[in-house]
Amino acid sequence: MADTITLSAEPRSKTGKGPARQLRREDKIPAVIYGHGRDSEALAVLRADLDKTLVAAGGGTTVIHLKIGGKKVRTLIRELQRHPTGRNVTHVDFLEIHAGEKLTVRIPIHLEGSPFGVRTHGGILDQTLRELEIRVLPKDLPPHVEVDVTELSVGDSIHVRDLVVADVEVLDNPDRTVCTVVPPRVEAEPEVVVEEEEEGAEDAVPELIRKPRAEGDEEGTGPEE
Repeated sequence: MADTITLSAEPRSKTGKGPARQLRREDKIPAVIYGHGRDSEALAVLRADLDKTLVAAGGGTTVIHLKIGGKKVRTLIRELQRHPTGRNVTHVDFLEIHAGEKLTVRIPIHLEGSPFGVRTHGGILDQTLRELEIRVLPKDLPPHVEVDVTELSVGDSIHVRDLVVADVEVLDNPDRTVCTVVPPRVEAEPEVVVEEEEEGAEDAVPELIRKPRAEGDEEGTGPEE
């Protein structure tokens, strides 16, 4: 079951790029909450509080009790927008949820352990699926899926059908590959190119280039130094 975290938010009346930039200068993050038939509502959260929330969530899917004024709402973080270079969070979308309604969400897939084929044969663990789409009640929502890969040899794979996740309906194709151990990459040896010498190259004599002798000059007499 997912952990529960509490985060405070405040309504905001001004929206758009200008007010959003002003909020960020005040160390606040613009946010929005929607879902469950409610109208979208613009919010702001303190950057420090949001950072603590993300650390506590540990990269997993976590139920957040969002305090808006005197009211507490159960939510999930639906989307985080980050600055393309600094990677700081610039906007947050919250999705309101209710206890008796199933959610369709994607949860992270965490690989646990070092595969046998990596340890003994120099293989490489390649993870091709990093999130699993599921339908689940909020009370049964796992923060992530743990997959033990210690027994995988070179050429072995784990598929969606091999995952064990209690109390959820898995929506991804059962045949999708989650991860595989591939053979070590062999670097191609650099090609050595041997240039063949032209015929008669050993007997070649450098060509002497000098001014032509002016008419009247004696042979072998050059310009005065």
